[in-house]
Amino acid sequence: MKDEEKNSKEYDSSDELDTDPGDDMVFEDNAEVTAPDYTQKIEKLKARIKDLEKKNTELLDKWQRDKAEFINVRRKDEEDKREFLKFAKADVISELLPVLDSFESAFKNKVAWEKVDKNWRVGVEYIHSQLNNILTSHGLKVINPIGEMYDSRRDDAVETVKVDEPSDDGKILEVLKLGYELNGKEIRPPKVKVGEYKEN
Repeated sequence: MKDEEKNSKEYDSSDELDTDPGDDMVFEDNAEVTAPDYTQKIEKLKARIKDLEKKNTELLDKWQRDKAEFINVRRKDEEDKREFLKFAKADVISELLPVLDSFESAFKNKVAWEKVDKNWRVGVEYIHSQLNNILTSHGLKVINPIGEMYDSRRDDAVETVKVDEPSDDGKILEVLKLGYELNGKEIRPPKVKVGEYKEN
């Protein structure tokens, strides 16, 4: 008897499973909706979809333009950086040019140079070659226009020399100081003597 009472106390009606959950749902009364109402709703949805598609296209276009602009700016920055790095060393290299001039002066005086001890001479020529190779690897190029026609945009004429041949008029007869360009940009013009022909 006690077991039956215990079981009845443990049982509660709230423990029953709801086997029909649908009875809690509320349905709209669609009995009065007509075909024109559906058509109107469909037209509104179509208009809304069209509006959203237009906005989506505008946003996509703007995003693509912004992306292209960003890519262009980044490319320009990289180019500017490369250009800056190319010419950032111009000051240092310009300071080394007088050293190259000293070598050239020593080599020009053939008689004096030949009198120097051969081992010492070979060593100096090797050092000159090393220095030239390093500077060349950094974009330095010698401008030696001997025998070419004078170009006022490139050359610095320090003297004109009378010549007998008309073909030598305006020709560079002597390069007093070599010119140099760094990565295609002239950093020092060559100092030259230019031939000048005058008819008697």
